[in-house]
Amino acid sequence: MTAPAHPVTPTGVAPLPQATILGYPRIGRRRELKRAVEAFWKGKISEEQLRVTARELRAATRARLVELGLPATGGAVPESFSFYDQVLDATLALGAIPSRFADVAETGSDLASYFALARGDESHQPLEMTKWFDTNYHYSVPELSAATPLAANAAALVAQLAEAAEQGIESRPVLVGPVTYLLLAKAADDAAEGFAPIDRLDEVVAVYGELLAALAAAGARWVQLDEPALVSDSLSVPRAEVLALVERAYTTLGAPAVGAARPAILLTAPYGDSSAALTRLGALPVEAVQADLVRGTLPEEALADGSLAAAFAGTQLVAGVVDGRNIWRTDLRAALALAQRISDAGIATVIGTSNSLQHVPHDVADETKLDARLASWLAFADQKVTQVATLARGLAEGAAAIEAELADTEAALADRAGAPGVRDARVRERAAAVTSADRSRADEGARRDAQRGIGVPELATTTIGSFPQTTEIRTARAAFVRGEIDQAAYDGFLREEIARVIRLQEEIGLDVLVHGEAERNDMVQYFAELLDGFAVTENGWVQSYGTRATRPSILWGDVSRPAPMTVAWSAYAQSLTEKPVKGMLTGPVTILAWSFVRDDQPLADTAEQVALALRDEIDDLVAAGITIVQVDEPALRELLPLDADRQAAYLDWSVGSFRLATSGAASEVQIHTHLCYSEFGEIIGAVDGLDADVTSIEAARSRMDVVDPLGDHGYSRGIGPGVYDIHSPRVPSAAEQEELIRIAAARIPGEQLWVNPDCGLKTRGYEETVASLTNLVQAARAVRGA
Repeated sequence: MTAPAHPVTPTGVAPLPQATILGYPRIGRRRELKRAVEAFWKGKISEEQLRVTARELRAATRARLVELGLPATGGAVPESFSFYDQVLDATLALGAIPSRFADVAETGSDLASYFALARGDESHQPLEMTKWFDTNYHYSVPELSAATPLAANAAALVAQLAEAAEQGIESRPVLVGPVTYLLLAKAADDAAEGFAPIDRLDEVVAVYGELLAALAAAGARWVQLDEPALVSDSLSVPRAEVLALVERAYTTLGAPAVGAARPAILLTAPYGDSSAALTRLGALPVEAVQADLVRGTLPEEALADGSLAAAFAGTQLVAGVVDGRNIWRTDLRAALALAQRISDAGIATVIGTSNSLQHVPHDVADETKLDARLASWLAFADQKVTQVATLARGLAEGAAAIEAELADTEAALADRAGAPGVRDARVRERAAAVTSADRSRADEGARRDAQRGIGVPELATTTIGSFPQTTEIRTARAAFVRGEIDQAAYDGFLREEIARVIRLQEEIGLDVLVHGEAERNDMVQYFAELLDGFAVTENGWVQSYGTRATRPSILWGDVSRPAPMTVAWSAYAQSLTEKPVKGMLTGPVTILAWSFVRDDQPLADTAEQVALALRDEIDDLVAAGITIVQVDEPALRELLPLDADRQAAYLDWSVGSFRLATSGAASEVQIHTHLCYSEFGEIIGAVDGLDADVTSIEAARSRMDVVDPLGDHGYSRGIGPGVYDIHSPRVPSAAEQEELIRIAAARIPGEQLWVNPDCGLKTRGYEETVASLTNLVQAARAVRGA
């Protein structure tokens, strides 16, 4: 059966074509945008040269999407480009510049304001960053007060529309929606007591109306407004209230008085389950609504009794049946059947993705070294666009029209299920034998007494783990990979680098040292290359924030550790100093969160396997004389499900996997962990449940907001709230860091308090790192001696 005809929308605009996506990777296939932006920051290229590179990337993206099967007309191609962050883009489009950046805004350069907000400068701390829902992407948190000025600024969006028109492509501007924008914002420092950004919803909606009018005048026929707040229970208001706020906002935006001068609206609800809200969303005066049908479901009762179809009369439903979060091939036959059910119910159906494809790499074809069998199971962004186009053809013409593609996918899925290594009996037997005793250590008081022999002072200073990855380190690693130097020469280089980092830390005066991780390309990929069950990519870059991109590894099979991974480097570093050197590991939850993980078994089962491999590594580190082991879990909060009813189960297995990894350590071994760039208040119980002896947490940008929840909770073990924001090029003074330490010390007893940066120093340069750490040590000593 073919899909029902799509009527002309109430705005008089032709409906969306039957294939679309919500967004596409924007950093470039070879990270061209990253290099251009960073060159601009260093003064190596002009603003105009940066804008030229951006225009070329946008043009290449549009052309590629049309080549892969999206229609060039009708608004199927989204304009999802960003120089840094889509939430920051919305801040500039709304003119919502915090008052503390007013002097920057007066310079007359949008990019000057933009990057000052994103990165800060010598006079301004940047906007806070935190995780975008349950992804590893970080957004710049807006700051609003009742007095923050608002003024529509559609210039960037209009310019991109014009660029697309020159290519003969009718694109669709994309903006974070008004409700999500305000719920992700925080009250500015100058806001009155009790103010919440959502209080300004009506004003912000009015500015969105002006933006829509400007886009319509520029020729936009469709616009996409993203409202992932609809699927989250982790925001400042309950989900039921979020839906009411969305109804209020879009009733205004879609009202006839506005509708005559606006594009058609695609309202999206990505990243989770919107089924409970879908009937009400369909009844809004918008022209299309998207639902994530990978993580979410359909409202079955409303689908069966016809009420969903009634709500969607004249409104298209974009069925997000292609996964935008993971890299496995979509089961096309199952996805087509799901879309066909919607269409058969009388709803005008568009095939789409579950969310923007910004979370996956560009193209499997770029992976020339990946095992061909594994590659046949995968779909990166380009393959997903092709899948969307294929499913749209199947929906329009019937399954027979795409039978070859359906059969090819079924063969790949069957091959994956039976491939060697996907299931390893020895790994599964060991995981099945785990008992509760394997997740327990001695009580914290006994451990604290046993660890006094480590010999660290009150307000002990340390770093999170990595030191700057210099050009020399990257050059040596590349030369080794290319075979230009042998293993002995490379190991010799790394030993010299480790020795230099140890000497530097001793000169600065840090109390607990690290070896600097010069041997590691990435905190997850390094382990993926040494564990069975993983594969790594050459060009599988995914944006984490701004110009920072990672290459998530592919966890495709059962996980085990063939040999020690970090012991030799940590033991060598410890041999160079009398001060304790931390062994550095990445925790099981973070290894999962920052990899593309197999989707054929529960995450909890996979986490157990990784935890057991790490448990073996900790045993070997301790046997080699390491007395402090840090197991980083920065992604603990990131993977927290957006649905409240799934959170308890997640926290149970995620905390359990960390404890399984670490509980084999004797009381004399001090276990550290690190968490960053998340809101911790709602999971403080889980952080406590990790039972780590010391936990370091991001706190500098938020000026120690985390210490109140810790104090209120009665957190009793070591805690290191960061005093140096490493995601900004600023060098914080000793006085600035001392102030933050004193704020923390007002709520946390000194014997519990550690002093450290927010995160690892990999992305920073040595000049700023040395200056900042010198100030950090000075600040700690000042408070310690007070």
